Amino acid sequence: MIKILLPIAALLSGIALLLLGTGLLNTLLALRGSGEGFSDQTLGLLGSAYFAGFILGTWLCPKLIRRMGHVRAFAFLAAAGSVSALVHALLVDPVTWLILRMIFGVSLVGIYTVIESWLNTQAPPERRGQVFAIYMAVNLGSLAVAQQLLRLDSPMAFSLFALTAILITAALMPVVATRLSQPVIGNTRGLSLRRLWEAAPVACSAALLSGLAMGGFWGLGAVYAGRMGMDTAQIATFVSLVIIAGAALQWPLGMLSDQIDRRMALAIISAIAVAGGLLMALLGQFGQWLLLAAAVFGGGSFAVYPAAVAHLIDHLHHEDILSGNASLLMLHGLGAAVGPALAGWLMGMTVPLALPLFFAVMFGLCGLYALHQARRGADRIVDEPAHYIPMVRTSNEVLGMMLEDAEVTQGSRHKSPGAHPDAVQPYADQSDTIQSDPRSTANDSGH
Repeated sequence: MIKILLPIAALLSGIALLLLGTGLLNTLLALRGSGEGFSDQTLGLLGSAYFAGFILGTWLCPKLIRRMGHVRAFAFLAAAGSVSALVHALLVDPVTWLILRMIFGVSLVGIYTVIESWLNTQAPPERRGQVFAIYMAVNLGSLAVAQQLLRLDSPMAFSLFALTAILITAALMPVVATRLSQPVIGNTRGLSLRRLWEAAPVACSAALLSGLAMGGFWGLGAVYAGRMGMDTAQIATFVSLVIIAGAALQWPLGMLSDQIDRRMALAIISAIAVAGGLLMALLGQFGQWLLLAAAVFGGGSFAVYPAAVAHLIDHLHHEDILSGNASLLMLHGLGAAVGPALAGWLMGMTVPLALPLFFAVMFGLCGLYALHQARRGADRIVDEPAHYIPMVRTSNEVLGMMLEDAEVTQGSRHKSPGAHPDAVQPYADQSDTIQSDPRSTANDSGH
């Protein structure tokens, strides 16, 4: 394992430093904006601007990377992120912050694309699964630790913004110094949303609804905790617990997803997230109990999108998986862009408790639709069943790393004779190429 990690240590250390800065800035801005008197609607729009930049970056950044190369693109994007972090503290203005958040979103998705495409080509094929797991641990671990940096000073001071810029700038050093050969970024065109829905409506609804909820959490979770009377240290613990619980429960919930009908698994996972949202609303005034509710919410909410990806893969031919995931990622991003603005408007029009109730409604709709589809009959899959992989929503490159590892360990998928490479149809119409999922429910009554 050491021989595998040493060549990519520069990439992992770079992303760790970057996410320490990014995780700190995301929560810091919510607290500073609240302290400056920004309305909940404005704070929600700031979260939406970030995810809008994320979506825009999925289109802009691959072109930038091809033109500049991985190292220079990483340096350019990290510099943009560092500068935008500092300008937040110098110009405390809602409109300026909206522009800066969009720039930061573009920069971050570009950096994810650089790192993940590099890891994908540098990791030995038979070890990509292990590299992927380490990368995910670094990703989530850095985001969780970043929250604790809020304890160092007041969000109203300049020092935390300076620390954010220092960490993002420091991420440049190991990456710029690396001697790794640079990979080639390929073109991945997404499937149309109509074809995506025909192939896997449950995956589409889960991606969109979880995007709405999780976008609301990343944009306003810290604001909600502050409204409930938590101080900065407690808010840091609150956000960290959501992330840590989300990471801890992905493996057991993933095993569940692989063993039963994926739609039933999504219903169960969504129910856990709903329970967490309701507990956050009920226990919002009770300090330590709110932390427990946050852990329940994180445990369920972080597992919904990976389960949706696995369900989508179940219903696509192998050659369509990357393009399908690109569309699903975009759908999730659209939800994440709308979620903070919608949740902020609800909080502003009613009470702060509207935020966890918003989470509960979004995941409730996700679970109910998955359950409804599961009751219609046995699930059917194209080619072979997918395997749940704990993952974070970053760039399309991360699924490529997962799939290439699966090809090495499982062999290539069976392709139906005569099937057109671009054929993606609803599973109910694929009687010549589909097979019953061994994980499916016994309910085949068609209700």
